[in-house]
Amino acid sequence: MDVMTIALLTGGFALLVFGAELLVRGASRLAASVGVSQLAIGLTVVAYGTSTPELAVSLQAGLAGNADIAVANAVGSNIFNVLFILGACAAIKPLLVHRQLVRLEVPIMIAASAMLMALSWDGKLGFWDGWVLFSGITVFTVWAIRRSRREEAVAVASGAPRSRVSDQPQKTAGRIYTPISWVLAGVALLVLGARWMVDGAILLAEAMGVGQVVIGLTIVAAGTSLPEVFTSLMATIRGERDIAIGNVVGSNIYNILMIIGLSSLVAPGGLNVAPSLLNFDMEVMLVVAVACLPVFFTGYSIARWEGCLFLGCYAAYIAYLIMDAAGHDALPAFSQVMLMFVVPLLAVTVSVITFRSLIRQR
Repeated sequence: MDVMTIALLTGGFALLVFGAELLVRGASRLAASVGVSQLAIGLTVVAYGTSTPELAVSLQAGLAGNADIAVANAVGSNIFNVLFILGACAAIKPLLVHRQLVRLEVPIMIAASAMLMALSWDGKLGFWDGWVLFSGITVFTVWAIRRSRREEAVAVASGAPRSRVSDQPQKTAGRIYTPISWVLAGVALLVLGARWMVDGAILLAEAMGVGQVVIGLTIVAAGTSLPEVFTSLMATIRGERDIAIGNVVGSNIYNILMIIGLSSLVAPGGLNVAPSLLNFDMEVMLVVAVACLPVFFTGYSIARWEGCLFLGCYAAYIAYLIMDAAGHDALPAFSQVMLMFVVPLLAVTVSVITFRSLIRQR
């Protein structure tokens, strides 16, 4: 391992940690300044900011005619966000889930995933498909901010506690600029740190003789989601759990509606969707999104064991992708075990937990 690789890895890690701290701290204060909840800030400002690497990669790939990368980047990030990021955060500290997420944002995430599959059914995402998706993110953003401001105003007027925003909301424009500058600086450091970490990891993998296929499926795909990882982990450690969960759910909505939508609009001739993406990865993305509902509303929390379950599912997904890309002889046996034992066991476990939760709520 040469000096450049070590410098990229350590420097990237440091920038990610510092950038995540700035972004979470700035987002928390921005919520107090503009009178919206931390959940709304997590769903919009933080989620969109941490998704900047995915947007840059997908737009560049779409303009260059690499449709597979443009679509796969967003779909893979959505799977990574739920299974790995939420799983890791819950494994560190059980996450309390805001009821609004279960009632509204998670169903919107599921609907966006299903809509993407429907629009991609003909194997192509054209200009008008992109316009439908892009219009959706515009409506969602305006609605989320206005709804949060209205709810916060009602809470203050009724004397109820604000949504963990701040007991002393800041009103002056001068004080708003400070958290905004922290948010922008945090996003910039996260993007640069992610770039350094990915470059360093690629150099390390190549030095160890790891093939380009494995690098692309693991390091580069997860690398664009590093800002979400560090931001959600930092928010969890700091106790800002609305930001941690809102960041993941908001990023998933943004990845589909904004990133794929805008890429479809600007790409010459639209985006061709590979059959493997439509017949496997998009289905996994939709199943993962649907799985959030029973996990989230069982006590409105994500327990440590549920976080570990998410992490295990992501490890199995990555193992499948690597064996499939390498044409490994163990792939058929691995697939059979997953379909005949693991998937049914997970389905039964989630069903039992959901049923018991419904009984307790009655």
